[in-house]
Amino acid sequence: MYAEERQQAIAEMVVARGRLSVLDLAEAYGVTTETVRRDLSVLERAGLLRRVHGGAVPVTVLTALERGLDDRDRSFPLEKDRIAAAAAEHLPPSGGSVVVDAGSTTSRLAPHLVGRDLTVMTHAITLAARLAGVDRIDLHLLPGRVRLATQAAVGEVTVAALSQVRADVVFLGTNGISVGHGLSTPDHSEAACKRAIVAAGQKVVVLADHSKLGVDSTVRFAELTDVDVLVTDRDASRRICDTLTERGVEVVLA
Repeated sequence: MYAEERQQAIAEMVVARGRLSVLDLAEAYGVTTETVRRDLSVLERAGLLRRVHGGAVPVTVLTALERGLDDRDRSFPLEKDRIAAAAAEHLPPSGGSVVVDAGSTTSRLAPHLVGRDLTVMTHAITLAARLAGVDRIDLHLLPGRVRLATQAAVGEVTVAALSQVRADVVFLGTNGISVGHGLSTPDHSEAACKRAIVAAGQKVVVLADHSKLGVDSTVRFAELTDVDVLVTDRDASRRICDTLTERGVEVVLA
C-alpha cells in the first residue's frame, strides 16, 4: 500500500470509529508507530483529522478555531459569574499576590479583587483595563504580543516575565479539560503562557464552565496533577467530576 492510500484509509477509519490510537493504526496497517505519526501529521495539516495524545480523532471532536472573546463571553454568563464568585474564595490574604489568566470566566474575577490589598499580575488586556487605577491593587501588566482572539499578551517575553514570578495563587482558564489529555487550548503561544502561569503559582485554581469538561483541544499545557482546584458549574458531568476528584483535584460546583 502506498503512503497516500494508507493515509486516506487511516482518515476514513478515524472518522468511522471516532478515535484510534497510534498502536492500533500501526497494527492495522503493518507499519511502525513512527510511520503512523508521520501519517497523522500529514492528515492533520490537510484538515482531515486532529491529533490527540496517543492517537487521532475526527476534526469535529476538537475545536480547531477559537471564537472571539466577545462571543465566548456571551456563553453561560450566569454560570461564569457564579464560578468567578466561588473562585474568589481562594484569594490569598491581604498583601498576597495572584496571577490571573486571560479568558471570559477569569475576567469576571475583577469585581472580586476590588477593595483587597493584592498584587495582581495578568497578561489580559481587558482585565488590566478594569483594574487600572483601582485603590489597593498593585497591578502589573505582563509584556508581549497581543492576540486578537483573546486580547492577551503572548510570546517569549511573556513567558520570560512569568518565569521570574512566584504568586500565592494563579487563576487559570482553559479551552478543555479531560482525564486523558489534561488541560488544553488551540494555540501554541497561549499554551506556552498558560504553562508558565501554572509554574508561577503555589496554588493553581482553574475556572471552567461545564462545556469545557471532557473536551480535548489541540495543545496540552498542564496535567491534572498540576491543578489544585477546579471551579465549575452545577451542570458539569458528575462522572468527570468524580474522576477528577479521584485524581486529586478539588472540584467546586458553583
